[in-house]
Amino acid sequence: HAAIGYLPQTHAAPPDVGLSGRAFLAASVAGHRFGLPVVSAAARRDIDWALEAVDGVALAERPFSAMSGGQRQRLLIAEALIGRPRLLLLDEPLISLDQHQQHVIVTLVRRLSKEFGLTVLFSAHELNQLLGAIDQVLYLGGGAAVLGTVDEVVTPETLSRLYGTKIDVIRASGRIFVMSGGEHIEREHHHDHAHL
Repeated sequence: HAAIGYLPQTHAAPPDVGLSGRAFLAASVAGHRFGLPVVSAAARRDIDWALEAVDGVALAERPFSAMSGGQRQRLLIAEALIGRPRLLLLDEPLISLDQHQQHVIVTLVRRLSKEFGLTVLFSAHELNQLLGAIDQVLYLGGGAAVLGTVDEVVTPETLSRLYGTKIDVIRASGRIFVMSGGEHIEREHHHDHAHL
């Protein structure tokens, strides 16, 4: 069994858009070769399990090219689950999704974490989509890091120490805005690592 499942920010080799969801997952198990991948019965069972785990059974026969961004991300999460890892590393899994799909994927990953006892590490430039779903945040900035709950870390005092400059944290309508000199810095100057 794989100890770590990984979802890269951009897929290293964009899948053949004509591949079905099942063929895409089979290729990830068998390696990318010419022709359709041939996988063992055990691998087929693992693929079926991963598709069911992400509520992606309907994607099995759908061509990759016909999938929405959210469906593609669901399939890529299924790929990361093959081998039943204990840790999922998700690099910017929400970056190309609309707000509704971001919520769907966060809810899915949270369920997977609870259902299968997975530790999930999200890499994200924007914290707001993950609020309410994460246990801890590792905030990187100015060559240093701070780890703790959102309420412990995302404060003017903590972030001002981290950056070595005055940082304002504005909380409004259930969202958090990290500001420096009136500029919203969250997207440009740091990388959040959120632990589910």
